[in-house]
Parts: sequence; C-alpha cells; structure tokens
Amino acid sequence: MSYDKRFDGRQFQELRKMEAKVGVVPSAQGSAMFKIGNTVAIAAVRGPREVRPRFMQDPTQGLLRCHYNMMPFSGHGDRVRPGGGRRSKEISMIMEQALRPVINLQDFPNAMIEVFVELPQTDAGTRCAGITAAAMALAHAGYEMKDLVTSVALGKVGNQIVADVNYDEEAYEGEGGSTDIPIAIVPSTGEVTLLQLDGEVTQEDLKKVIELGTKAAADIFAVQQQALKDAFKETA
Repeated sequence: MSYDKRFDGRQFQELRKMEAKVGVVPSAQGSAMFKIGNTVAIAAVRGPREVRPRFMQDPTQGLLRCHYNMMPFSGHGDRVRPGGGRRSKEISMIMEQALRPVINLQDFPNAMIEVFVELPQTDAGTRCAGITAAAMALAHAGYEMKDLVTSVALGKVGNQIVADVNYDEEAYEGEGGSTDIPIAIVPSTGEVTLLQLDGEVTQEDLKKVIELGTKAAADIFAVQQQALKDAFKETA
C-alpha cells in the first residue's frame, strides 16, 4: 500500500506548528528555544573562552563546539541513556559543520565558542531543531554572522517526499519504507550546509527534496527572524 495520507493529517509539504523565542536562558551569552510539533530544542551559548588543552588552539581563528543532548524520557517512552553517547557526539559534530559557514570565527583566535543544545521533548527532527535553535542563540549572543541557518527533517515515506517528518513517519515500515533526510540551508544564498541520507533515494527524488527543503527553510527562517525581532523590540 502506498503512503497517500500522513499519519497526523498534514499535507505532504506542510510543516508542523512552530514556536521560537530567544533569551530563554538568562545566564548564557545568548539562548533560544525552537519548537516544531512536539520536538523542543533549547540552545545556550557560552564564550569565547581560551581553548584547553593549548595544543588544540588555532592562532588564525576560533573554534566552534556544539554539545547535543536528549534528556531522559524525552521521546516515545524509551529512556535515553544520560551522558554523551556515540550518537550525540556524531550529531554535535554535524551541528558544528552546519553552523560554521555563517559565523565569523576569525575574531577569536585561540578561543572557543560553545553551544549547548538540550532536547527536553522529541518527536523526530531533533538535530534540525537543534541547529535552528543554535543559530538563533548565536545571533542573540551578538556574534558576527553572515546569516542564520535553518534546518528541517525531510523524508521519503513510501512513495512520497514529505516535509518535517515525525516519529511515526521515521518508523514507517510499509511499502517503500522510510528514508530520513535532514537538511540545513543558509536562507540568503540557498547554500546547503547539511544533507544526510538514512537510506536510498533516486537522483530525481533528491532534487525534489532540496527544492522542498528550500521552501520549508523560508518558512522556518521567518519564525527565527520574528523571534529575534521580538526580543530586540522588548529591549529597545
């Protein structure tokens, strides 16, 4: 049977309801919350601070370090093991790579900027929500950036290309299965800073994924922008 209707009733190109806010962690240099559907990411920025050990310092530019963590019982009833596992380390590295192209690190030689991302509630798309929140937190902290980064979990579920997959779609076991495709985009240029495939798709389908991701990114970018505008409006 083909996948002709989404489990939650959305259109195939429709995103879940989004919320965003910055300044949610007062003790951090910058912070942000991004919620999409039932996935919630909170990002807090610290630094710059001196890199230790010193042999890891770079005299030409600073380092960006991300720390990704899903809280225990954040998902569908299964307890997430506390502490940094292999998956969290991999996603932390992916987040760094997705964000690094937009932030000016040349102003911070031998120093490090850290972004801590916590997920208290998850329903798929966690790395994408984390990247989106982290970009807002970096902007809220006042670092020089070329642009924000927006990220969304796309997928091929059965025979359909869909935007913003949820847990049920990730776990789809019907005809054609499910392929998870996280993507991150720089809105002003369309540059893709993250594209992963958990499965197989044709070249034609991949083109459709990138087109859909670009459209979805524009909607997410508007939410990011509004959250930052609201914050600076309050302090004006």
